[in-house]
Amino acid sequence: MIKITFPDGSLREYQKGTNSMDIAKSISEGLARNVLLAKVNGKLQDLSLPINEDSAFELLTWRDEEGKSTMWHSSAHLMAEALEQLYPGVKLAIGPPIARGFYYDVDFCDYQISEKDLPKVEQKMKELAKQKLTFTRKEVSKSDALSYFEKKEDPYKLELISELEDGDITFYTQGSFTDLCKGPHIPHTGHIKAIKLLSIAGAYWRGDEKNKQLTRIYGVSFPKKSELVEHLQMIEEAKKRDHRKLGKELELFTFSQKVGQGLPLWLPNGTALRERLENFLKNAQKKAGYNQVITP
Repeated sequence: MIKITFPDGSLREYQKGTNSMDIAKSISEGLARNVLLAKVNGKLQDLSLPINEDSAFELLTWRDEEGKSTMWHSSAHLMAEALEQLYPGVKLAIGPPIARGFYYDVDFCDYQISEKDLPKVEQKMKELAKQKLTFTRKEVSKSDALSYFEKKEDPYKLELISELEDGDITFYTQGSFTDLCKGPHIPHTGHIKAIKLLSIAGAYWRGDEKNKQLTRIYGVSFPKKSELVEHLQMIEEAKKRDHRKLGKELELFTFSQKVGQGLPLWLPNGTALRERLENFLKNAQKKAGYNQVITP
C-alpha cells in the first residue's frame, strides 16, 4: 500500500500502482468528470500514470491555472490534428499554451491560409473534440523518434529531437495525431467544449529571422460555451480601450514610418492633455514634499 496525502493534510491508503483518476473516482464521480490532471510530489502528470510511492497529492481542474494551461496545451494538439487532416503534408513546429490560450507554428508548404479559413479549422476541431479522443503518452527511444518523423518528413520535429537524449523523449497520441511532447495532457478531447481561433501571424522558426517564417495560429478554448462568450466580450471591450485606437479617435497622437512606429508624435490635443497631466503631477508632488518632479 502507498500513502496519499491531500492538500488539507488528510491521508488515505491505496494500492501501489493506483493512478490519479482512480483516486479521483474514490473521492467522487463529479470530481472524476471534471479533473484534468494531477500534481504528485509537486510534479504535474497525466491522470493515467501509476503512482508507486507515498506522495503529496493534488487533483487539478479548470479552476486551477495549471488546469487551464494543460487544456490549452491539449487544444494546440487538437488544432494540429485538425490541420493535418485539412491540409495533408503540412509541417508542424511547436504548439505551446500561453497566458490566455494557445498557438501552433505551422509550415503550410504549398497551401495558402488566411483568417477566413479559421472557421473551417474550428469546425474540424469541434468534430474531433466530440469524439473524446484519449491523450496517450508513450516513452520512445531517440532512434525511434527520429525514424517516425523522418517518415513524416517533419524537419522541425527532427531538429528538436536531435537535441534530446534517450530517456527524455515522449510522444502523445490522440486519434490519428502523434506529436513530440513532454506533457502532461487532459484525459481526453471531450473536455474541450468551446473553441475560437483568434488570429494568424508570422513567426520565424525558433525566433531567428535567418530561419523560415512559419504561420502562427492563435486560439483559445473553454469547458463551457458561456465562458468563451464572456472571454470574447472581454476582448472586444479591451479593443475599445486600446490606446492606439483612442489616440487616433481623440486626435492625441500619430505615428510616422519615417520616425518609427514605436515613437508617438503628439498632436495639439495630445500636447494639451500632456501639459495638464504634467501640471497635475507637479502640483501633487509639491504638496507631498518631493523636490524632484517626475513627468509622464
